[in-house]
Amino acid sequence: MPAKPSGFTIRHYCQGIGDCHLLRFRKKGGQSYWMLIDCGIHTAVTGGSQIIDDIVADIYQRTDGRIDVLVLTHEHTDHISAFRESSKRFEKFTVDQVWMAWTESPSDPKAQELDKFKKQALNALSSASRQLHGALPFGVENSATTLRDGIDELLGFSFGAQGETVRGMRDAAGRLAKNGIRYLEPGLAPLDIPSDPAIRAFVLAPSRNATYLNIVDRVGERYQMASDEDGLRIAETLSNAFSAARPDSSFTDITAPFDPAAGTPLDELRQVTKSRGNPICDFASSHYFGPCEPGPLVASKKRRRTSDTNETDQQWRRIDFDWLSSAGALAMQLDNKINNTSLVLAFEIVESGRVFLFAADAQIGNWLSWEDTKWTMANGSVVTGPDLLERTVYYKVGHHGSENATAKAKGLELMTSEDLSAFIPTNESDAKKVRWGEMPFPSLLKALGDHCGPRVVRADDPQLLGGTAPFSAPSGSIQKVRLGSVGKGGDPRRVWIEFDVA
Repeated sequence: MPAKPSGFTIRHYCQGIGDCHLLRFRKKGGQSYWMLIDCGIHTAVTGGSQIIDDIVADIYQRTDGRIDVLVLTHEHTDHISAFRESSKRFEKFTVDQVWMAWTESPSDPKAQELDKFKKQALNALSSASRQLHGALPFGVENSATTLRDGIDELLGFSFGAQGETVRGMRDAAGRLAKNGIRYLEPGLAPLDIPSDPAIRAFVLAPSRNATYLNIVDRVGERYQMASDEDGLRIAETLSNAFSAARPDSSFTDITAPFDPAAGTPLDELRQVTKSRGNPICDFASSHYFGPCEPGPLVASKKRRRTSDTNETDQQWRRIDFDWLSSAGALAMQLDNKINNTSLVLAFEIVESGRVFLFAADAQIGNWLSWEDTKWTMANGSVVTGPDLLERTVYYKVGHHGSENATAKAKGLELMTSEDLSAFIPTNESDAKKVRWGEMPFPSLLKALGDHCGPRVVRADDPQLLGGTAPFSAPSGSIQKVRLGSVGKGGDPRRVWIEFDVA
């Protein structure tokens, strides 16, 4: 008599900066129940559009074109870009239902408040990027380049390679659902997966407590972003300034420090030479637009000659783009807030109580909210967030292994099972290209190693990409390991790894 199946199958695609996870649950009759959690790749990955298209083709072949549940964790292109880049392929799929977080619901008042901030912030940041790109011809590249590049990198999460919006990607995915979209939140009863053995999914996040959406980090104490009100104020102020600055605009910015009738437009000052005789223009030309001929420190009849450009070119004095620095703070707030709205799912095998955690890009605020999350089961028992972490035997590491996307005391240190395994969807070389610093973060890697031993699998692991699993199975929560690749060519980002877990 064949052994009763004890778990389910997870296929991770190793495109690096991006998430795509295909879960296969076995029904009692032997049929497959398919769940796809995200499907995207970062715009910075060379050839990424073709790679993700080949991944979608592989998913179609693997599932015979049927997805029972499509999970969209949050609005970032590296998680959902495929639904625009491979939209023609997805038209051939049959998708029964789509799951999203409550923060994406068009009928939820709190979700719409958050959506207002996201839209206005994106508009302001897009305008800031255009302004900063325009600054380069005027000699301010040293002061503007870092801010400009940082904003552009963040906008890469909200716009695809061809400028399509992440909202368009999300909506395209939502339209695939034959039986509609289900908006999830922690207050819901666990979701039963039609599987043998019995499996249920707990929704851990995002919380409805706005405080948790604002927490970026906590080291001994809470370190918060600006409040929702302050963040919206930054977005509104930048938007007003951009509207007022348009040449054909009659918009009056009530947040501006001076009356609009006061002063001289910068473009006029830039075009005026000292020969016009206007003292304001003469001053601006000599002190801000250069070049000028400085006078000697000691009176002399001899003409002073100099080759020092700092003395003759006065553009270093200018601050006309410094006001855009607030766009950097707004960009970080938008990025962190969206990550903190990640839909986090914990799958529990009911008979054994073992848990498999998919944390999307949850940052610290998202993790801290789980401490307050609990469910009362039909038999009267209570399940809490910390309880699920304690029973976790498999962890899909959050946000590609970044420094503030896995909680320590309230997260990884609660995962005490000796069978713990982990997968990190990361690519260190791609992260360096987009200036993300150390990703995966070294101290997190060490902590994962301490908890999991050899069962920490990175999407960019050289041994894995060479066609060999980094450890033998069965081991811990992993019963079997399979490797493969998608499409043609030797790009390591085309590899997939599949685990049977229990």
